[in-house]
Amino acid sequence: PPSVEPFEALGRLVSTGRSGYCFHQNGSFELVLRGLGFKVHRRHGHVWRLPEHREQTELNHLVLLVSDLPTAANPGGWWWPDVGLGDGILEPLPLVAGPVSNLPFDFVLSDVTTERWSFTNDPRGSFSGVEISSRPVDQSVVSQAHAQLSSLPDGAFTKLLVVQRRDMHAAFALRGCVVTRTDGAGTTAVDLTQYDDWRDGLASLALAVADLDEVHLRGLLERSLVAHQAWDVAGRP
Repeated sequence: PPSVEPFEALGRLVSTGRSGYCFHQNGSFELVLRGLGFKVHRRHGHVWRLPEHREQTELNHLVLLVSDLPTAANPGGWWWPDVGLGDGILEPLPLVAGPVSNLPFDFVLSDVTTERWSFTNDPRGSFSGVEISSRPVDQSVVSQAHAQLSSLPDGAFTKLLVVQRRDMHAAFALRGCVVTRTDGAGTTAVDLTQYDDWRDGLASLALAVADLDEVHLRGLLERSLVAHQAWDVAGRP
């Protein structure tokens, strides 16, 4: 899997237009923020979907904090920016307990300190929440977690093709062979089982695909179709 070393990840993003997932995205973003003069701190993130997974301690999300930016509503001056949380936050969140909106979605921050807090996602989101802590998250720890998450056959990030994009109006995603849009009105979904439609679906999410080998892309679609057809047979649980 592509390296999550921040300089390499940022170079890959610049040269290919593809950024990977949170270890790549927020690692690159940290470099940019520091280069602009912001004070950035890393935190350990555990994204969970099922309640029984909430208290697990697996590192599966790199969290960034920016400090020393006080406002009237956020006198502590701590902010949580995130460019790798899929259909989660769009704009930086003030690290203040309570409900918060990034339209069209509503979130909740609770049990907030500068070392740890809980994030509850909008019910329409693809995950339930994130538990953030001060567990170790130096680059060697991130690289080790990346190797586990992104290596065949058991890595959690090797099971399904997922491409996500978020803007101020909606969250967009392509999972396997299904593209969705979730906004204030609900979620719409369209199956993309033909190669040209599926490839256009990837491009519509601002993923650079022009330089990708067609043989490899078609192979990826074929593998995704196998999983899609099994999902269909199971009643799309």
